[in-house]
Amino acid sequence: MLDYEKKYIGKIVAGIDEAGRGPLAGPVVCACVIMPMSEVDIIDGIDDSKKLSEKKREELFEKITKKALSYSIVEIDEKTIDKINILNATKLGMKKALESLKVKPEIVLIDAVKIESNILQENIIKGDALSYNIAAASILAKVYRDRLMKKYDEQFPIYDFAKHKGYGTKEHIQKLKEFGPCPIHRSTFIKHFCL
Repeated sequence: MLDYEKKYIGKIVAGIDEAGRGPLAGPVVCACVIMPMSEVDIIDGIDDSKKLSEKKREELFEKITKKALSYSIVEIDEKTIDKINILNATKLGMKKALESLKVKPEIVLIDAVKIESNILQENIIKGDALSYNIAAASILAKVYRDRLMKKYDEQFPIYDFAKHKGYGTKEHIQKLKEFGPCPIHRSTFIKHFCL
């Protein structure tokens, strides 16, 4: 997990990742984080958020936010996603997350996407499984978005957002067909189901 970071020893390294590119509802959430790289500060268990249990992600979220030299989390809402498409919305969120850091990195490692920035960047396919900083960002983005979808579940209980987090499960699609969309659904993602 530290091979990419080791290439930039002595530099301030940030990692960026997102959660929620695929769901039918809710925002895409982008996180950017600069983790301390001294051996004593390395947090055990950081990995691609998709490989971790919800409980483990929650534990790591607290550790990451406490230890990070700087971090930021940005939401890009469903209306913006519908307007500029999910890839551009993701790039916008990543750029905003990078620009919101209180510490300026010298290099930014990004999971698969290239963004507009004057800061040197390395784009890594499956970066959330290969880079410590990207994996930490993936955990921040995933936990933040899951918490958000649980709040939306209270607002729109009919769709079971707490259960599927807005992804296109069979149950979610059935509810869309039955009840139509709610304000947080992405109209460009659901047009085949109910519009």
